[in-house]
Amino acid sequence: MALLSQRCCQSASARENGWVNRTYAESAGGRRGVGGTVAGGVNLLALRSHNAALVLDLLRTAGESGISRLELAERTGLTPQAVSKITARLRADGLVTEAGRRASTGGKPRTVLRLVPGAGHAVGLHLDRDELRAVLCDLTGAVVAERRAPLDLGAGADAVVEGAAREVEGLLAEVAEVPEVAEVAEFSGVSEAAEVGEVTEVGEVTQVEPASVPAPAGVPVPVPVLGVGVALPGPLDHLHGVLHRVTGFPEWDGYPLRDALARRLGVPVVVDKDTNAAALGLALGGAVEDAHGSFAYLHLGTGLGAGLVIGGAVHRGARTGAGEFGHQVIQLDGPPCGCGNRGCIEALCLAAVARGDTAEAARVLGAGAANLAGLLDIDLVLLGGRTVAAQPDSFLRGVGAVLGARARREGSTTAVPVRIAPGGARGVAEGAAQLLLAPLFGRAEG
Repeated sequence: MALLSQRCCQSASARENGWVNRTYAESAGGRRGVGGTVAGGVNLLALRSHNAALVLDLLRTAGESGISRLELAERTGLTPQAVSKITARLRADGLVTEAGRRASTGGKPRTVLRLVPGAGHAVGLHLDRDELRAVLCDLTGAVVAERRAPLDLGAGADAVVEGAAREVEGLLAEVAEVPEVAEVAEFSGVSEAAEVGEVTEVGEVTQVEPASVPAPAGVPVPVPVLGVGVALPGPLDHLHGVLHRVTGFPEWDGYPLRDALARRLGVPVVVDKDTNAAALGLALGGAVEDAHGSFAYLHLGTGLGAGLVIGGAVHRGARTGAGEFGHQVIQLDGPPCGCGNRGCIEALCLAAVARGDTAEAARVLGAGAANLAGLLDIDLVLLGGRTVAAQPDSFLRGVGAVLGARARREGSTTAVPVRIAPGGARGVAEGAAQLLLAPLFGRAEG
C-alpha cells in the first residue's frame, strides 16, 4: 500500500501538514462554505498549506475544463506570483497537470490547469452492526472500487479490526491490478510500499511514517493512498479515534480503533460517526444551495442517528455527542432501548419497522425531525439508511406530513423540505473517504 506524501502542503511544523483542520483554516483567513466563495488567501509563509488547499479546492471544483492561474489568483486573493509557486509545487507532486489553453482578452492564450484525480485516493470504510462496506475514492470523491462483506460488530475488537483490514487490503490489491490506475501511481512518483513505522498524532489524524521500499519488478504498482476514513455507529470520540459505549455493543467502550487500525494497515486513519461522515459527504456534494446552509441527515438502518450541518459545517459538538438523535425520549415509560432508556425514537421506529408498520415508523421519525426543525431552524431534512431505502416514498410522505402539520400550526406557508439523500447505500462509506480527502482541500468540516 503506497502512502501518498503531502509534500505540496507540508512544512517543518505539524501545523503546516496537509491535514488542514477547521480551526487553523479559519484563523488563516476564513473558511469556505458549501458551494460558496473561496475565503481569501494570505501571503505568509506560515499559511502555505492553507493557500495550497484553497488552490487545490478551486482546481477540484473546476473539473476537467480546468482553471487558469490568473483565475486562481482572482478567486483566492493571492498574488499571481504566489499562485505560480503553489501550482508549480502541485505539478511537481503530480497532483496538477495542464488541461490546454484558453483564449484571453489580450496577449497570449492562458494555460489552463486541472486536478489529476488519480494522483491520490482515500478508502472509506463503513462498519455497520452486521455489514462492512469499503470504497476507494479518487481526489474528486468519485468511487473507483467497492467491496462488501458480512460483519459482526459484536465479534470482538481483534476480529473486527482484522476483518476490516483484510477488506481494505483486498480493495487496494484489486485496483493495483488495473493498468490505468497503476500508471497514475507511477506518474505521481508514489511507488513505495508502506511499512508500519513511527505513529504520531497530527491534528485529528494518526500519521504513520512509512519506510521507503522500491516496488519489486513485475509487481503491480499500488495506488497512492492518503489513508482510511472509518465510519460506524456512535457514541465515540472523533478527535482521538476512541469508541465509547456503541449502542448495543458496550464492550467497545474505550477501544482505540483509530490507532489499532492505523498500526495494522500502516496508513493514517480517521474515525467518525456514520451520520457525521455521511453529512460531510452531502455537504461537500452541495446538499444545500446556500454556502452557509443548515440541514439534518437522518439515518435509519440498524439504528437511528443524525448528522448535522449548521452554517455550512458539520456540527459534532465538544465531545462528538451531537446527533444522538435516536435516543431522544418521546414516550415516557415506552419500550426499552439498547441505550438503557425507554421510549427512545430509535426503539419506537425499529419496533414499528419490525412489525411491518412503515407508516408508524415514518410518523415517529417525522416527530423527531420536527423537534430538530424547532430546535435548530434547519433548511432541509435528508433521509437515508437501508430501512429508508427499502421504502423511500413511504418515509418521504410520513415525515413530510409531520413537518407540514408543524408548519401549519405555526402559521407558516412553507414546511421544512424533506428529501431522500443522494448516494444510496454507499453514502456513508463515501463520506468516510471524505474524512481524508476534504482536509486536503481545506474542507475538513464541509
